[in-house]
Amino acid sequence: MAAAANDSVADEKAPAGRYEEMDQDGGSSTTAKSQLSGLLWHGGSAYDAWFSCASNQVAQVLLTLPYSFSQLGMMSGIMFQLFYGLMGSWTAYLISMLYLEYRTRKEREKKADFRNHVIQWFEVLDGLLGRHWRNVGLAFNCTFLLFGSVIQLIACASNIYYINDRLDKRTWTYIFGACCATTVFIPSFHNYRIWSFLGLVMTTYTAWYLAVASLLHGQVDGVKHSGPTKVVLYFTGATNILYTFGGHAVTVEVMHAMWRPQKFKAIYLMATVYVLTLTLPSAASVYWAFGDELLTRSNALSLLPRTPFRDAAVILMLIHQVITFGFACTPLYFVWEKLIGLHDCRSLCKRAAARLPVVVPIWFLAIVFPFFGPINSAVGSLLVSFTVYIIPALAHMVTYRSAQARENAVEQPPRFAGRWTGTYVINTFVVVWVLVVGFGFGGWASMSNFIHQINSFGLFTKCYQCPVPAPPTMPLPSSGGAPAASWPFPGGLGNFTMLPPAPAPAPAPSPAAHFFRHHRHHHSHGL
Repeated sequence: MAAAANDSVADEKAPAGRYEEMDQDGGSSTTAKSQLSGLLWHGGSAYDAWFSCASNQVAQVLLTLPYSFSQLGMMSGIMFQLFYGLMGSWTAYLISMLYLEYRTRKEREKKADFRNHVIQWFEVLDGLLGRHWRNVGLAFNCTFLLFGSVIQLIACASNIYYINDRLDKRTWTYIFGACCATTVFIPSFHNYRIWSFLGLVMTTYTAWYLAVASLLHGQVDGVKHSGPTKVVLYFTGATNILYTFGGHAVTVEVMHAMWRPQKFKAIYLMATVYVLTLTLPSAASVYWAFGDELLTRSNALSLLPRTPFRDAAVILMLIHQVITFGFACTPLYFVWEKLIGLHDCRSLCKRAAARLPVVVPIWFLAIVFPFFGPINSAVGSLLVSFTVYIIPALAHMVTYRSAQARENAVEQPPRFAGRWTGTYVINTFVVVWVLVVGFGFGGWASMSNFIHQINSFGLFTKCYQCPVPAPPTMPLPSSGGAPAASWPFPGGLGNFTMLPPAPAPAPAPSPAAHFFRHHRHHHSHGL
């Protein structure tokens, strides 16, 4: 019976969650317009899911992993990436199994029609475990996705500043908040086909640019690789990596967008393997080249000289961060639509207008907490730990706690994992490890760092970790042969931003200037 029920999911012909307004011709048209729409818009294959998972994992965190390496050290950084990558793939597998279990049970009852309804994680918990699990899952998932969207918006402002510092980062946040609001017009993950593909191409370019540019640049004079030096920094870096491979808070929505969701089982693991080919070389290369400089530069792009290749990386990451903003926000759009009763509305424009209030608090929080880098660790320890690791592992164990539930499961655990006994052992380890190391030590470390940023820069800071303006009365540097460029950008970025082409005066000694220390033997970069 379980196999037959599973086949009913597998043999579904219509894409799950496909909105009627997107297919008004009934799918019979073979015009060029419909073919182009199918190529770029209607995606539900295993390839689409793989692109969605891979592109959603990396995004802006790619730029903060070298910062994590400076906190952890090279060996710990590599080991944590491999460890959390494997752990994240396991919990994504658990979520996929719970989704199939929930959907199969609903199809057996013949009471649910998912053609115009997108199943979400809190509904899976509600159907399998009850309303208390639903409430907890909804609270953690929505909060995580909210701050995940905030992080993307902060990253947009941080990156654009490196090619145009005429406006401060807070002003750029206003601008990109409006740009990201356009994601309200994308109905569901079923319509992210071209964007997922382009997003992965963009992050692939950026990752390999970071790796190659750092190797060509070579190590800075007197480079030091001191990490780890402090316990608080060590666990802050570890939780940032925990966040990196905890991007499957949208797993259920991505599965629901698939024509055959049972194929999702191995997709996330394959996506993680590909992401590791991007994150390991880029983070290791940047840390090798710049070492401890990364401790005060959470964005890796700030350390590399301005070239057309770096500008291309910045622009591509900006586009991808807008796409990832849509990835993180779309589940929030669904929750809001269901709350106000517009989730099954046929009008795309009405749903888009109804979604706009979701963007407003995200916009506001990005302005309040513009701490690029530290906010990743805080979100990872306090939210990702429960949303992505602890709750799925506990939910899986509770759902199949009885012998009857295990016998009638839609799919049995894999043999290499030790069947049910091995699965329970692995799940217990995940819960204990993440609760103690991720939430406990990681929460303490990341919040200590986060509070330090608030005390140092304050809330609503206009330009977080921007170059400190130098007093106009200070004498110019006496070193000869230096090209006329505006600090902190080599190669004349000051001219690009309409600043005077003369060399910048040396900053006066101060605690702030010490915080933004830089190597004058080569070049200086701010954040």
